[in-house]
Amino acid sequence: MGRVPGSVLGRSVRLSAALALLSAAVAQQGGTPVFTTDVALVTLPVTARDREGPLPDLGLRDFEVLEDGREVEISVFERRTNRPLSVVVMLDTSLSTAIQLSYEKDAAGRFLDRLLSSEDHPLDMAAVYSFSSEVLVLADFARDRKRLATALGRARPGTGTSVYNAISLASDELAGRTGRRVMILITDGGDTTSAAGFDDAMKAAHLAEAAIYPLIVLPIRSDAGRNRGGEHALITLAGKTGGEAFVQYGAGDLDASFDEVLRRLRTQYLLGFYPRAVATEGKGGFRAVEVRVLREGGEALVRSGYYVPVATSAPDPSGNERTAPDPVTIHPRGKASPPRQEPKAPPAKPPVRPPLRDRGTLPPRR
Repeated sequence: MGRVPGSVLGRSVRLSAALALLSAAVAQQGGTPVFTTDVALVTLPVTARDREGPLPDLGLRDFEVLEDGREVEISVFERRTNRPLSVVVMLDTSLSTAIQLSYEKDAAGRFLDRLLSSEDHPLDMAAVYSFSSEVLVLADFARDRKRLATALGRARPGTGTSVYNAISLASDELAGRTGRRVMILITDGGDTTSAAGFDDAMKAAHLAEAAIYPLIVLPIRSDAGRNRGGEHALITLAGKTGGEAFVQYGAGDLDASFDEVLRRLRTQYLLGFYPRAVATEGKGGFRAVEVRVLREGGEALVRSGYYVPVATSAPDPSGNERTAPDPVTIHPRGKASPPRQEPKAPPAKPPVRPPLRDRGTLPPRR
């Protein structure tokens, strides 16, 4: 799910040479193996807000960043970052959305026009997906608004709702792109047909450093037939990835929801920090991150953590083979699997159609 090298961005501070020398010294003394790793800048797109909306005028001293509960120094600060956006707009085309699908496509088209018409952001790009029982790529990343509008028009109702498959597969594509990565889902409820699960989707989004913005369209105001579990799952995915969920009754307010998403993306800060030493001692896995806004009533929308790769063992100058201990797999919920336990195989991908130009499914993972 995703690509681990894409989970940590920025320039690297190489420690391999120093650790190799330390390894030789320890080997001469009969010590334990030394592991090499890279310490790379971790970047966090952050939306700061209070009850009135986004806070666009904060400074460096208005933020505090904690990694695994301990404060770290903020090394990079950008106010209203202009780093390019890669946005995947995903339409739920399950049968339950068929009545409002036309309006949803029109609202998504108007959002893409606003997103891509700004001359101040010439590198922003968008893609269009649809999902029912399978995930279809209607248009890959582009700035051609006419092409994207045509792709939206090709969305057709299907059976099933594969939310987690859509998030997992879109994350794979976003992981290889530079800048900020965003998924916007227009859906009316929970997952029914995915091979992937909630934890798989969460991990994939974290590995891709992608923020999820679900626009949850409810057909009725009453609780009868309402998928509370699906709503809660989508709201949790949004909160843990640095996005935000918008819940509304009917598709009539979609333009307002899209406007709010765009406003947040245009007023984001970018914070960067170097991981503490404890995060580079060969363990790898998931590191929890918290960003605090030090202004009364302020809060930060930011992903809940990031993944670092497991360190590799340094070569032994004596020529003897040295192996690293079995890594501990850290899951998104923070629970570690027992040592020497084989990781579970990822769920099988759903059946896909042969890829076509501008219309088809996601290509096979590389």
